Amino acid sequence: MSDENAAQGEMPETEVPVTETPEVDPVEALQAENAELKDRVLRTVAEMENLRKRTERDVSDTRSYAIAGFARDMLSATDALSRALVVIPAEVRETADGTLKSLIEGIELAERETQRLLAKHGVTKIEAAGQKFDPHKHQAMFEVPNPNVPEGTVVQVVQEGFAIGERVLRPAMVGVARGGSAAPTPPSEGDEGVDKSA
Repeated sequence: MSDENAAQGEMPETEVPVTETPEVDPVEALQAENAELKDRVLRTVAEMENLRKRTERDVSDTRSYAIAGFARDMLSATDALSRALVVIPAEVRETADGTLKSLIEGIELAERETQRLLAKHGVTKIEAAGQKFDPHKHQAMFEVPNPNVPEGTVVQVVQEGFAIGERVLRPAMVGVARGGSAAPTPPSEGDEGVDKSA
């Protein structure tokens, strides 16, 4: 290289090695594209199936629980009918005649019909008496000291609870046993001759 070329800032010409780009086989390219498209289709089908199932579940829940608010309101009417019947003494019911007897029968009929209609639409009573206390289904109002019953057992129902399907409309208001043991504890080894009453 001459000094003139170097002075002018020209770079000497060097040969750049030519790298051959591998030719892409059109069959392989199409197969790769086909696999990618097949994967996309399968994912889309799976998403659509999940969406269909979710929609069916939502529609089913809507059908089942749509009347929940109305049913909850109807429970207060049913409670009022029950309280009206509880107030009437048994001897008055037996000796009632005429208008009073018709009134009592009408209240009983209205209560039974309300209960039947609620049951027809999936509203069921929550079993509480004698059951283990469940905070999801029961609301403890008070404790009852009772050593004869395992602790945490519902011994008194103040107000019935109701559920619609798997959802609680109103928890049962209950009294819960306190002081009993879940099961008699067997004496441990070495305690057989020990007096624990002292």
